[in-house]
Amino acid sequence: MQSVENSLRVDILVVGFGKGGKAVAGVMARLGKRVVVVERSDQMYGGTCPNVGCVPTKALVHESNNRRPSDVPQEWYERAVGEVNEITTLFRKGNFDGVNGLETATVLTGHAEFTDEHTVRVDTAVGPVAVTAAHILINTGSTPVIPDIPGLRDSKYLVTSTDLIHRTELPTRLAVVGGGYLGIEFAAIYRRFGAEVTLFETTSAIFDREDDDIAAVAEKILVDEGIQIVTGANVTEVRDGPAEATVLYMHDGREHSLTADAVLAAAGRTPATEGLGLAAAGVRTTARGAVEVDEYLRTSQRHIFALGDVNGGPQFTYISLDDSRIVLDQLVGEGKRMTTDRVAVPRTLFMSPPLANVGLTEKEARDAGYRIKVAGQPVADIISMPRAYVVHETRGVMKFVIDLETDEILGATLLSVDAQELVNVVALAMRNGIRASQLRDAVYTHPSSTEAFNDVIGAVIRTDEG
Repeated sequence: MQSVENSLRVDILVVGFGKGGKAVAGVMARLGKRVVVVERSDQMYGGTCPNVGCVPTKALVHESNNRRPSDVPQEWYERAVGEVNEITTLFRKGNFDGVNGLETATVLTGHAEFTDEHTVRVDTAVGPVAVTAAHILINTGSTPVIPDIPGLRDSKYLVTSTDLIHRTELPTRLAVVGGGYLGIEFAAIYRRFGAEVTLFETTSAIFDREDDDIAAVAEKILVDEGIQIVTGANVTEVRDGPAEATVLYMHDGREHSLTADAVLAAAGRTPATEGLGLAAAGVRTTARGAVEVDEYLRTSQRHIFALGDVNGGPQFTYISLDDSRIVLDQLVGEGKRMTTDRVAVPRTLFMSPPLANVGLTEKEARDAGYRIKVAGQPVADIISMPRAYVVHETRGVMKFVIDLETDEILGATLLSVDAQELVNVVALAMRNGIRASQLRDAVYTHPSSTEAFNDVIGAVIRTDEG
């Protein structure tokens, strides 16, 4: 590890300790390059995922699913949050040591701001450090969006996802403003912990990216869990009281109100560029505030790259990791890898059971002009999948969209136990030209969730033939 001085001249400077930047920093340091990684907070080494994103939230999914009816909600929740904090603390230390322990790498903690296209000023606890680098990576991630609702921003009952996973007191009544991935996941988690949950969504339906048949099954699961879902709702104001907030909203032309002791702003996340001094570096941003990049993740300054959420791409940790491969190919490879190379990228919403997708939905395939057949089954009817019964999770449905002429898998939606794993198998098959019949006739271990493909892909429910 290099000693910290008032000024440093390095090969690689990474601003923000996210997944992609961390990966590049590690590779370059092992190649003997001088590397500095700057992180604003000592609570964020490793980035969003291990600290306030994927790891703690999915750990809470697991803990909430394990609560029995006889377990006292507050006691179970407090214990779960304590265990999750232990995990994130372990990961945070591992991420810091993994970079700072490299011989030619240094981690600086403090606010970073560009002073010119090659130099960043870092205000550390022991004073400012000017870091000049040949190449700079912006990897600052994203921050929660607080909707512009009167009273919400100043409400003492307002919580972001970050706030919520750190508090040890379980909300008795949680109002969730926003019905996207974040809102649905947190609604499901906290309902299972025992909170009363109301989910507000401005559009006419949640799961609006899904086919109607999938959306109906997914929404029924949430409703059966006891989540109150109010679609077509316009939250107009949040009023603080001495012990609770009153959420005012318009629905079906009438004003309604709901009381809650926590109001979660779940309106998405926005690229974290504020205060970086990008103008001083000549780095352009988009209309939405993301760092503008080309298909090689180069900014308007060719020696400066932007990785992860800050570049306005899909907000997934695995996309940030793939961003690192593109940047490394620019720095030490052939310079050919691009964002447009990505195909069949899966995604998962971690409700219980998980909802995973890859490729096209049935509606998207038809709109694109494909002649298709659709294969699918409710999980409870899949004879070749006893695992669902073994783990007492038979809710959900699996669905494949298949090209009628070529047998190509155009897409799949999996709402089932282990869907977050199954979707990766389907995505790998799609990337490598494996046909639906090959996936159907493959040999899988038993009992496993994967063997569901033996039945599901053969269960054709709709076809464009004839």
